[in-house]
Amino acid sequence: MKAHHTHHFTEIQIPQQTSYNSISFPSVLSPNPTTVPFSLSLFTEAITTQKQFLDSVLHEAGAVLFRGFDVKTAKDFNDVVEAFGYDELPYVGGAAPRTNVVGRVFTANESPPDQKIPFHHEMAQVPEFPSKLFFFCEVEPESGGETPIVLSHVVYERMKQRYPEFVEQLEQHGLLYTRVLGEEDDPSSPIGRGWKSTFLTEDKSLAEERAAKLGMKLEWMEDGGVKTIMGPIPAIKYDESRQRKIWFNSMVAAYTGWKDKRNDPVKAVTFGDGKPLPADILYDCLKILEEESLAVPWRKGDVLLIDNWAVLHARRSFNPPRRILASLCK
Repeated sequence: MKAHHTHHFTEIQIPQQTSYNSISFPSVLSPNPTTVPFSLSLFTEAITTQKQFLDSVLHEAGAVLFRGFDVKTAKDFNDVVEAFGYDELPYVGGAAPRTNVVGRVFTANESPPDQKIPFHHEMAQVPEFPSKLFFFCEVEPESGGETPIVLSHVVYERMKQRYPEFVEQLEQHGLLYTRVLGEEDDPSSPIGRGWKSTFLTEDKSLAEERAAKLGMKLEWMEDGGVKTIMGPIPAIKYDESRQRKIWFNSMVAAYTGWKDKRNDPVKAVTFGDGKPLPADILYDCLKILEEESLAVPWRKGDVLLIDNWAVLHARRSFNPPRRILASLCK
């Protein structure tokens, strides 16, 4: 166990952590106990001056939890995100219903508390996806509501070991995602973002233009909704910076979770050549994701930074109140 200890940050251990090749996952950083009081401005300044150290921890671990810092409000969280200096990624083409709160900060997926959100890489079903995600716990959940995380290359390796032919087909054909969007947002659905807010316009031809930029085809429907067809798009990517293959897709999320009054999850995702995916393998993949994942209960003020190239995330159901905010970076 390595104890990183730099001027402002101390690496601590928490019970939920696991470790791969003697690297803690996630890495958990707290204020250096000798630096008291540790104000928000000291935190943002430390991020700026120790950016290189933080980037290397993120690269090594895949996820970093900042716990015990003075982050209280959405505005504080926005200051923290800005201090990192990553470029912002506008949320175009994502499925989740969300609202802009302040600056670069959005609500996390607003789907109902009783619904789980399955494991996914953020926006893996579109070509332009964030490289990093921030989450912030403004209101601690009464119970549940964790954001489980799992290392993508570990999932890839286990799937390849168990289903070499299936993985080969995936690498060869990629995936096709089909989703039907209503005109307006449907907050009762975890994928309820309507086409107007998906493409940030009310103009159909502009929506088509923006969809085309994402490599997505649109088929308009009589009720004002639209069927979006995305792909074929790769299901396995190569993470250049870590030199390993990753399970970069929304296959399990779509197949088990893209369900509402407009969508049948089994039709939501197929092989890139249109052939159906084998259900038994998908459910086994779900099991592998669960087995390899871990979930840290949220505490007020927690900031979780995830490398979207390394880690898939999910959401457990919860008893309100709970308010988790998010920010996406290029």
